[in-house]
Amino acid sequence: MGDTADTAAAAGAADKKQDRTAAKLARQIGAFAKQHGGAEGQLAHIGQAGTRIVLVGTDGGWGDLVAPTFAVAQLAAEKAGLTLHDEFDGEFAARVRTGPYEWSRMAGIQLGGPGNPAA
Repeated sequence: MGDTADTAAAAGAADKKQDRTAAKLARQIGAFAKQHGGAEGQLAHIGQAGTRIVLVGTDGGWGDLVAPTFAVAQLAAEKAGLTLHDEFDGEFAARVRTGPYEWSRMAGIQLGGPGNPAA
């Protein structure tokens, strides 16, 4: 009987931690949306690292956050009222506005931009 109580207590603590993490991510999503005149997003599983929450602002600004699990990412998006897209393509991807920094990073040393740091 003690094992069941211990398991339930551990599960409850894990749920509270996930709720706190989702609430923190939701605040960050809300701050991004406020700064960029609104935002929409897409969730992308990135392996053991968790789930990336890709954000695209109404003004074309973009950013991302990483949640420890897909469930936490979904909960954060829901708490923030974030509209989610299934895929990052087409019309949604076309909204992203990139600047000189992003282009130099994408091209890297091929165009004289900053290279990737040595591993």
